[in-house]
Amino acid sequence: MERKITEYLIKWKKDLVRKPLMIYGNKQVGKTYSVIKFGESEYKNIAYFNTENNNELMDVLKKEKTVDRLVPKLSLLANETILVKDTLIIFDNVNDIEVINMAKAFSKAEEDYHIILISSSKENLLSFKCEEITFKKMNGMDFEEYLKAVGNVQLIDFIKTSFKNNKAMPFHNIAMDHYDDYLITGSLPEAILTSINDKDSKVIKSVYDKVIDGYKKEMLSLESMIDIPRANEVLNSVPYQVSKANKKFQYGLIKEGSRSKNYEKALSHLHNNGVLSKCFKITELKSPLSSARDKDSFKVYLNDTGILYNMMHLNKNKFLMDINIKNIIYENSIAINLSDAGFNLYYYQSEGKAELSFIVQNRNGKTIPIELVDRNLSKAKSLGLFMSKFDVKEAIRITDDNFSLKKNIKYVPIYALFCLGDYLQEAK
Repeated sequence: MERKITEYLIKWKKDLVRKPLMIYGNKQVGKTYSVIKFGESEYKNIAYFNTENNNELMDVLKKEKTVDRLVPKLSLLANETILVKDTLIIFDNVNDIEVINMAKAFSKAEEDYHIILISSSKENLLSFKCEEITFKKMNGMDFEEYLKAVGNVQLIDFIKTSFKNNKAMPFHNIAMDHYDDYLITGSLPEAILTSINDKDSKVIKSVYDKVIDGYKKEMLSLESMIDIPRANEVLNSVPYQVSKANKKFQYGLIKEGSRSKNYEKALSHLHNNGVLSKCFKITELKSPLSSARDKDSFKVYLNDTGILYNMMHLNKNKFLMDINIKNIIYENSIAINLSDAGFNLYYYQSEGKAELSFIVQNRNGKTIPIELVDRNLSKAKSLGLFMSKFDVKEAIRITDDNFSLKKNIKYVPIYALFCLGDYLQEAK
């Protein structure tokens, strides 16, 4: 399946000041597959190393600190001749500082070796950060990638053109149907491939059961044993947290009598490892938005709609027919797209309880409100009140209706979220 990361990797290969590259992201988003496919198409051979529990490799990295001594040892371990410029050297499941130190050594070498590191361990990224390595996040498949995978490439151009011109898209209903299928399937390549080859929902569910099991195994890395079951409890509470009218995260929903101090570390683990995102409440507009956030009031969103769909024990008919459930999944989808585009998440709530789904601030310092249109609240005035109160000139409404522009409010169908990231970041 065609992935956007490939274009980035090709540019990285051609970069005259190329550094070793760290590809990081959640488990199962296709990091290893994409890097190997890139290596197969762009290099004479690949030297692949799975660093997980690889004592032989770690012994080499601890003993050999220079590139001229490392290369022959790595060639023997990989059973591949490592060639300058023509071999892609891949270190997978990176979770050890020794691998980072090795990459630093290669970055200073006179010879042009091409190295990619792959990691799902987000909590270690801060300790890995260094000027000798380039870091690139990889996300799950967005709707554009999904449409290519299912063979609807032409629809992409129609969506992009309508998004740019704020004009109705002629195949709106078709796009909505595809997007609903995408939300149900989720963004993981394995789930999407399974949905293409096998329409059985039970088979797709097994993919997500495996992913959730993987998250629970990661919880075993928590320092305190008491936080392991607590992280499980937090994760299991998410469907209840997002389904209530007041979506503010409530510790009491985890277990009766629960307090923030008991679950703080467990919640941070899930957030830091990208299992869920926090969206903090603001009650006023300041720059930066982080200075206005209420750190004790926040919503949570899962990193994949397919996971949420399965944790809520939904079926397609219930999803399509229940507007409240559909709005829950839609809102989670917006959060994923904004987070993947590099935005910190905030929502606005006034003293009068008027609420806006999301507020983002881009790299130019511009603040943009984003409202999910709720058909159950046909006379909602929150967005207009917010724009008037804070003198905001532009806004986005995410809807299941077609594209349009009314009174400086850009109406964007939910399926066009993949167009929104660049647009928001570049707004001035």
